[in-house]
Amino acid sequence: METLTDAILSRRDDLIRLTQDLIRIPTLNPPGTNYRDICEYLDSRLSAKGFECELVRATGTPGDSTTYPRWNLIARHKGAAPGETVHFNSHHDVVEVGQGWSRDPFGAEYDAAEDRIYGRGACDMKGGLAASIIAAEAFVATYPDHAGHVEISATADEETGGYGGVAFLAEQGRFAQVDHVIIPEPLHKDRICLGHRGVWWAEIETHGRIAHGSMPFLGDSAIRHMGAVLEEMEATLWPLLAGKRTEMPVIPEGARSSTLNINSIHGGEPDQGPDYTGLPAPCVPDRCRITIDRRFLIEEDLAEVKREITALMERVRARRPNFRYEIRDLFEVIPSMTERDAPVVRTTAAAIERVLGVEAGYVVSPGTYDQKHIDRIGKLKNCIAYGPGVLEMAHQPDEWIGVRDMLDSARVMGLVLADLLGGR
Repeated sequence: METLTDAILSRRDDLIRLTQDLIRIPTLNPPGTNYRDICEYLDSRLSAKGFECELVRATGTPGDSTTYPRWNLIARHKGAAPGETVHFNSHHDVVEVGQGWSRDPFGAEYDAAEDRIYGRGACDMKGGLAASIIAAEAFVATYPDHAGHVEISATADEETGGYGGVAFLAEQGRFAQVDHVIIPEPLHKDRICLGHRGVWWAEIETHGRIAHGSMPFLGDSAIRHMGAVLEEMEATLWPLLAGKRTEMPVIPEGARSSTLNINSIHGGEPDQGPDYTGLPAPCVPDRCRITIDRRFLIEEDLAEVKREITALMERVRARRPNFRYEIRDLFEVIPSMTERDAPVVRTTAAAIERVLGVEAGYVVSPGTYDQKHIDRIGKLKNCIAYGPGVLEMAHQPDEWIGVRDMLDSARVMGLVLADLLGGR
């Protein structure tokens, strides 16, 4: 494997340039900018390396429009003999920039002293995409007569659910002939991520009756009703969730329990535009809405997760006259976890030990990523997340990726290809 290792290490400067080029294409989601640009860039590069490339638009998926079409790229290198297919999947979209940057978010600055590349998406996950490309290119150059197929995909919308990316491709049967999937999410180069917790997002709305603010006794405040809901959550739901623990190796430690986050709360009169200088109207609020983000464990049943919220609302209703509410489902994902003895897990763990000289760690992500679609829609269990980067840097100002980490991860990925596709 020395020849393959040398081929990867010799591409260090190319890896830096590739990562910088990807960061400099601002694929912000929402709304979904420059998706075709990044796919065309990768098409041009990979086609020149002998890959057959296809651009696929996820027409009609959430967010897809004439202004912001949902474009994905699939690249395939066919081997010289029959064999298995190894697929590297990375999302190309990035989240909003946010505040607090000391560097240009899309400047892709390389700091030689730190050996880091800075920019939005550097860690999550254009660095992982670049590392997988370098690994695949070095492998096919070193072993042009390899068996099977090497595939690379760059997909849309992972940051907003993945429905315009991996979910769409899975529904089209694009993973039906794939044997192994590696998703280079930033989960540390010495760890294999086996899966993720489940998620249920929902809106809870309480109803009241509008009245003049000077005579609130003639109305019924939906915000006060919601206050009672929040009080009940504090008293009963959060203690219940804290007591639920999983055997999944979820990181960080706090995510080993079930969790609930209130993403937003809105009540009463809608906010006016920034150019409005008047006062709000004196009204009793007749509606209040919260969005909840419930993360649940593989040991839990989604139906029971939902019943817990319904039971909570019914307890509040039993104590409050005229209490009315609605619960609306927004989004749900069943937990996913690949077994440790799965082929892609065993092969990646062996490669980590050979490259880094340490035993691989096994973790589960606190949040979801596109493994959910490969598992549930694509019906492929032999899937992991493995890639360079520090998870805590994702979505942060001054986001960065370490070049050494990318090279090491690329070496691991290259060895996985050699082991699974018989590099010779």
